[in-house]
Amino acid sequence: MKIYKGDEVIVTLGKDKGKKGKVEKILPKSKAVVVNGVNLYKRHVKRQSRETKGQIVEITKPLAISKVAVICPSCKKPTRIGYKMEGQEKKRMCKKCKKIIDNK
Repeated sequence: MKIYKGDEVIVTLGKDKGKKGKVEKILPKSKAVVVNGVNLYKRHVKRQSRETKGQIVEITKPLAISKVAVICPSCKKPTRIGYKMEGQEKKRMCKKCKKIIDNK
């Protein structure tokens, strides 16, 4: 997968189109990412004991990886990711400005 944890991304499709955030978690089997502050849903939680109350909790659900685009740190534009070989290392590269995006 070309998107890593900690990448700044923008949502390109869906109800949160245009929102930006950092990738918190990658789910490679389902080809999805969890982005901080995006795709929020409310969940009603029952009371577990006499001390705790029932409440409504906001949870972040995963987004399909095809619905997000990485924001290049140098040109600040949403871009696709390519690869470039530097010696024996494979580095990620911005397809718009051709600069290296440092691997994490």
